[in-house]
Amino acid sequence: MPDHETTHIYSVSHLTREIKTLLEEQFPFVWITGEISNCATPASGHSYFSLKDDQAMISGVMFKNQKRNLKFALESGLKIMGLARVSVYEPRGTYQLIFEHMEPEGAGSLQKTFEQLKNKLGDEGLFDAVHKQPIPLLPRKISIITSGTGAAVRDIIHVSERRFPECRLEILPVPVQGESAIEQIVCAIELVNQRQLSDVIILARGGGSLEDLAAFNSEAVARAIFTSKIPIVTGIGHETDFTIADFVADVRAPTPSAAAELTVPEKKYLKQQIDDMHLDLLSIMTRMMTFYHQKVDDLHGRLKSPVQIMNMFKQTMVSLCLRMHQALQRQIFHDKDKLVWIGQALNGTVPDIRFSRKQVLERHHQLFRAMEHCIIQKNNRIQHTASTLKALNPASVLNRGYSIARTLPDKQVILDAGTVNVQDPIEIILAQGRVLTRVEKTIHGKDHI
Repeated sequence: MPDHETTHIYSVSHLTREIKTLLEEQFPFVWITGEISNCATPASGHSYFSLKDDQAMISGVMFKNQKRNLKFALESGLKIMGLARVSVYEPRGTYQLIFEHMEPEGAGSLQKTFEQLKNKLGDEGLFDAVHKQPIPLLPRKISIITSGTGAAVRDIIHVSERRFPECRLEILPVPVQGESAIEQIVCAIELVNQRQLSDVIILARGGGSLEDLAAFNSEAVARAIFTSKIPIVTGIGHETDFTIADFVADVRAPTPSAAAELTVPEKKYLKQQIDDMHLDLLSIMTRMMTFYHQKVDDLHGRLKSPVQIMNMFKQTMVSLCLRMHQALQRQIFHDKDKLVWIGQALNGTVPDIRFSRKQVLERHHQLFRAMEHCIIQKNNRIQHTASTLKALNPASVLNRGYSIARTLPDKQVILDAGTVNVQDPIEIILAQGRVLTRVEKTIHGKDHI
């Protein structure tokens, strides 16, 4: 057994400090891979967890400042690869890894990151339909953000030229994958919004793996799409590919060609719609004109002049007089026959029967002449009234060379020159037509004729 008097004796803290120094000098930074477990993030914002594989486990920590650069959330079960410093926590004598950088490992981790960001942005409301902007029916200019040499831009140009050759296209070439893709896509969206020269943006690229589509699954691109004042249509990958950009965009198309189909209207279809609307409008106008013509004709037929009204009353009066005359004649003849019969019955019985008969006949002739005189007087009165109404008819006055002056727009008849002013608009109604003019001068008094 070694002699303790000749052997250096360490205290616990001294030995722990020596071990810490050796470890930190030997392993200043290491890349390490493993699965996170027992992950906890207290109110401080630091994350404490264990990193394990099939055979071992190490304590780890990632402080709040370093976590700000992460594109995913730390949680148990996530496989990662990270850059860390090996350190010793002296109060407990345990060693741990202090992580400076971390990224998901493998396709499963990328999918996990995708789901985390999707849930985060969805909870913030970035996918809500209330924020979706409508795509204009006929955009004057379309900005296309995609690779300048890929098949996507060729497909979009081909579809646009086929559907509406006059539509203007602006190509903003950007890398669609790689380290600078996210920044350049965001800058392109912001540039189009600053210029305010385009009506819609197409963000497109061809298909690819989850790693290839990483730029379109980034939070920065998603927020740039959300804040764009110009509507954005995405056409990313194939029909089965869904990215975060698709969820935030105003319209998602399954392919770049489909994005062009949704954005660029078909000229032939628009022309047909215009022709159909033109025919519908003509039909509506024709029906309205026919309706109002019929209404005017009906009103015109119902509107009669005073002469027509008097003629109608005159005919009615003549008819009534004729019927009354015929009725009186029938009554007189009936009474005459009755008197004759009575006279014959009384003949020879009363001495003055013949005298009475003569009086009756005279009274009969007097009554008959009085009735004829009354009918003649009534007929003359009707003709006189008709002539008076005809003379008072405004149309007759106008036919004699007179005119009617009315103010505009209230159409009040002008009886006094003092009721109008110079330059007032007036309307002069003639026997044939009317004249619209303005007052040049007013002369007061009644000696103007």
